[in-house]
Amino acid sequence: MSRLIEILRVSISALLAHGLRSSLTLLGIVIGVATIIIVVGAISGLNVYVEEEVFSLSPDVFIVSKFGIITNRDDFLAALRRKDLTEGEMDRIRSLCSTCRGVGGALQGRKALRFTNKRLPDVQLTGSTANLSELYNLDLAAGRFYTEAEVRRASPVIVIGWDVREELFPGSDPMGRVLSIDGYPLKVIGVLREQGSVLGQSQDNVAYMPLKLYEKVFGRNRSIDIWVRAASIERFAETQEEVRLLLRRMRGVPFRGDDPFGMVNAEALQGLWRGISSAALAMMILIAGISLVVGGIVIMNIMLVSVVERTHEIGVRAAVGARRRDVLLQFLMEAAVLAMAGGAVGAALGIGGTSLISGLTGFPTLVRASLVGVALLMATGTGLIFGIWPAWRASRLDPVEALRAE
Repeated sequence: MSRLIEILRVSISALLAHGLRSSLTLLGIVIGVATIIIVVGAISGLNVYVEEEVFSLSPDVFIVSKFGIITNRDDFLAALRRKDLTEGEMDRIRSLCSTCRGVGGALQGRKALRFTNKRLPDVQLTGSTANLSELYNLDLAAGRFYTEAEVRRASPVIVIGWDVREELFPGSDPMGRVLSIDGYPLKVIGVLREQGSVLGQSQDNVAYMPLKLYEKVFGRNRSIDIWVRAASIERFAETQEEVRLLLRRMRGVPFRGDDPFGMVNAEALQGLWRGISSAALAMMILIAGISLVVGGIVIMNIMLVSVVERTHEIGVRAAVGARRRDVLLQFLMEAAVLAMAGGAVGAALGIGGTSLISGLTGFPTLVRASLVGVALLMATGTGLIFGIWPAWRASRLDPVEALRAE
């Protein structure tokens, strides 16, 4: 142990004796480690944020839609040829499904809302059944959601999001006020609680109205999304399969035919995101890895130069009893210490960078201690791998020839 400590002391002294050169050698490692921590920290934070905030569908709820999750052009073209899902199919599922705890439907579009001389364009407008507030966990800040009776009567009522409230009714209570969509008057009966933005997109520029009213005003020439809540999380798969079979039977799909609809649930959405984020992460790690390799090559070259410059020193050490493995270990340790120092600086810059990004932009980041540990191990391993050749060259120098070197 004392020999290792002495070798470590000598290695550090040698590095400090050439401080500027050692510092410049660190750049590749520093950039590589900092990049890894910033990229992985950003994607990890984004993963947590997306799972908790973006894909907020309850684990016992799924949506049957014309398109489902589309991942390529062929799937999109195939989905375009499918028949629209209808309100009648939704009603039949509601009456026939034995494992469904709730079945609802929704249509969506984007429209402008007006109040007196104020106009708010491009509002996401949803026409739905009354139970969508429960299926989608809509949280009201004031008022109420419309009832099933109001849906059946196509009552001219509307529930608005926070942005709509702020833009059309600044500083006043919107409850009971009448706004208009395409000249059609609607009474405000509820205001949704503020949701904020997700990845720069406001979640509050929305409004909800009864499904029958939506169809009356804008027509029925579009596919409805059917929302289904399973009897329990444990029976979720059973409910999905029952709804799938019911719809296939309604449409007379052959036994080996493809489903003429798509199903979306929380797990599928999160799986899609994980696939996208994993691909992005792999690409960025590859780029950071290239930086580490470049840093390793720089370390190897500097160590080879160091071996040439310190040939006489190596000869003196051999003459006073240093063994080849001691010389090998010293130069390996120098490379490892150099890389570890670069890793530590890179880790500090990476942590600072993620904090700065989060503070300035609000972009979610998450840096775990395990990430920092792995990054430091990668840096140290890079130093050891690229330090093997210079260390081996140093240990193989002939002591007599080394002593003659100047």
